[in-house]
Amino acid sequence: MSSPSSEPPVGSIVATEADLAALYRAPSRLVAAKKAPRIDDVSRDFIAASPFCLVATAGSDGGLDVSPRGGPPGFVRVVDERHLAIPDLNGNNLIDSLRAVVATGRAGLLVVVPGKDETVRVNGAAWVTTDATVLDRWHGELRRPTTAIVVRADEVFMHCAKAFRRGRVWEPDSWAELAAAPDGMEVLGAQGLVPRVDQELRAALEAGYAADLAADTPEV
Repeated sequence: MSSPSSEPPVGSIVATEADLAALYRAPSRLVAAKKAPRIDDVSRDFIAASPFCLVATAGSDGGLDVSPRGGPPGFVRVVDERHLAIPDLNGNNLIDSLRAVVATGRAGLLVVVPGKDETVRVNGAAWVTTDATVLDRWHGELRRPTTAIVVRADEVFMHCAKAFRRGRVWEPDSWAELAAAPDGMEVLGAQGLVPRVDQELRAALEAGYAADLAADTPEV
């Protein structure tokens, strides 16, 4: 396989911020002012209701990662108005997000509540911690995580509903229309990572999911 070219695959590249600004109208006053350096009470309540978020990071080599994280509502803990914490639960052990945070000390979150078209964004400095006062925050609800990512709320803002509405994300009719989309096992097969794609391997994949999820429950 040949190495990827550094040349863009298309023409008419926008190469400067000035060129980019010329293509778009200026944001409204409300939009321009919406980023706040703290977690307000309503954003706190939104985060407390969320069972799912996406964590974006960038490594020191420029490598990018966006990692889905899920748990019971409120699994992302608001520590105070400037900080929140995300537990590291069972995953694939690539720990790309953790490596990136250790390397660059930055992270961005997109916090999602099912059925809500708006989302909450939190961007800021980030750290990987083993501090017991942080890891004990999930006592009785989840197993004690090995580490957690703590993010400082340098920017907190609401993302508008247009993307979720364009994509009909929460509309059950659209789910049925997409039922024939490839599943994870088919993707693994196309990448040559499994010898075949059949129900036996799908069952094994589901069993692996179930085992990891069970391991997230508190130890008795």
